[in-house]
Amino acid sequence: MSNKQLKSKEAQSEFLRLDKKSMIIGSIIATLIAITPYLFYLYESVPNIRVWNTFLFTYDSKYYGSVLTVAWTLTGKLIPLYLLFIWFFTCRHWWYHALLVPIAMYAYQIFITLNDDLHYVDSNQLIYLIPIMAVIVPSIYLIRAQIFNKVNTANKSLQELEDEFKVSPKSFWDKIKQYF
Repeated sequence: MSNKQLKSKEAQSEFLRLDKKSMIIGSIIATLIAITPYLFYLYESVPNIRVWNTFLFTYDSKYYGSVLTVAWTLTGKLIPLYLLFIWFFTCRHWWYHALLVPIAMYAYQIFITLNDDLHYVDSNQLIYLIPIMAVIVPSIYLIRAQIFNKVNTANKSLQELEDEFKVSPKSFWDKIKQYF
């Protein structure tokens, strides 16, 4: 092998090397995603009765008439919200703030479902999402416009421009602190 090919292979292997920390974090995230079917079917352990008494709480299902129905409805909302949070906190693209819209939608639906079983689950959610969308959609559009403006005026690739706009906190807690 020539010296140039050897250097190229060394550079590739160095690029593909993963440290222990990223392997552990990646394994944890993969495990969290892999257990979602089991989490979804937890509702089957809830009894099909109107009032459920446990040593922690008592739940009276006034609107749905069955605690099992409430649990099924909640898992249908909580599992996508759970996966959206994983996606939001692990996404490295510039557009990841757009995920806040479905996150807000599912959070609102969960709140309404738990709101004493009195309201329809999916009613009037657009009214409450308008303020969130009014901030997120224009900001994403402005970032996109800046990217394409720089693409037209610079000699950089699209990946280099995405990396330029990417906000990369050092740790998980830094990423959470970025929003609060």
